[in-house]
Amino acid sequence: MTMPHLPPRPIAAVLTDRLDDIAVVDDAVRLAGLHRAPLLLVAVLPAHVDDRAAGQAGAAVLARVLPRVGRAGLGHIPAAHRLTPRRGARLRTAAGVVALTRRNRCDAVVAARTGPAGADAGSLREAAALHGGPPVHTAGPAPWTPLRGTAPGPSGRAAPRTTEGTRSR
Repeated sequence: MTMPHLPPRPIAAVLTDRLDDIAVVDDAVRLAGLHRAPLLLVAVLPAHVDDRAAGQAGAAVLARVLPRVGRAGLGHIPAAHRLTPRRGARLRTAAGVVALTRRNRCDAVVAARTGPAGADAGSLREAAALHGGPPVHTAGPAPWTPLRGTAPGPSGRAAPRTTEGTRSR
């Protein structure tokens, strides 16, 4: 008797409209690519965003990472979660994100080390342990790379580098 082929379960990427979203998506794409699983892209929105603007805000967050998802050739499921407006609601927000990932039967969650209260990897890991959620992976900060080369001068060629205080003859 053969087992029916089940579709792969998604990998969740928690996006908070920060620079670390790129590192989060890169790690989530790497995990999802191993099993050709789709991505659940969770845009975490501020509490003060009203319902009309929530769609636009969520789309803007997702638009920054969709080119990376498209290059990987993975499917994606867009989702949004609003932060809890009350102070001290860190675990309540994290529990809401974990519940969203459980409803979508995610195998894992990828989140940034830092972020809004309740949307960081530490809070999500704590909520997943308390509420039976999937494992949470921490994405490191986006790597910093120095700019290389010089800016083109007026002629289109690279301008010569000079040190302040030196004179050219």
